[in-house]
Amino acid sequence: MGYLTIKDEVSSEFEEKKSVFIGHAKRVYEEEDAKAFIDKIRGEHKEATHNVYAYIIGENMGIQRYTDDGEPQGTAGVPVLDVIKKNGITNTVVVVTRYFGGILLGKGGLVRAYSKGAAQAIKEAGVVERVQGAALHIFIEYDLLGKVQYSCGQNSWHIEDTIYTDKVEIIILCTFELMEDIKKEIVQVTSGKCSFEKDREGYYFKIDNRLFMEEI
Repeated sequence: MGYLTIKDEVSSEFEEKKSVFIGHAKRVYEEEDAKAFIDKIRGEHKEATHNVYAYIIGENMGIQRYTDDGEPQGTAGVPVLDVIKKNGITNTVVVVTRYFGGILLGKGGLVRAYSKGAAQAIKEAGVVERVQGAALHIFIEYDLLGKVQYSCGQNSWHIEDTIYTDKVEIIILCTFELMEDIKKEIVQVTSGKCSFEKDREGYYFKIDNRLFMEEI
């Protein structure tokens, strides 16, 4: 089983009644990484009126922090944290920077603006599932290639690569749970005339039925 997080580090900007809001989002795995990102954004936006942040860390979402950074209590940090929660994501830090434009937004307006800043950043970053998996290498004879390709297509198993040497080597990136199902199916369709190897064990991003190598 995996968990939901964001894929990319992004910034997203909009204007609300002459105030400029910039939402920043990043995937992190430790609280120290979240704090370092917050410090980085603060350093880049020293002239900003506020740098509001919230983050959730841990697969069980055990660490949750936020700050209003000078905005009225409950109008900034909590809305940002709520957006992270509503997306069901963890290991995510969001900072929403505000450059005050001279027009007061009121409590309701602040809640909406900070929520929008967080939501836009998370949407642009992309919500993905982070799972553990590996590359499964399937070795078969040439005359079995069509059967294996058909079976993979029927089961929506994406073939990452096919290598032709004295045998055919098919590579599929998959979760550990799915790997056993794939092996059983391939053994069946090839009448046992196949062999397997695995490598590249680690974390992947799962998008639809396909895994992608995680870029750190």
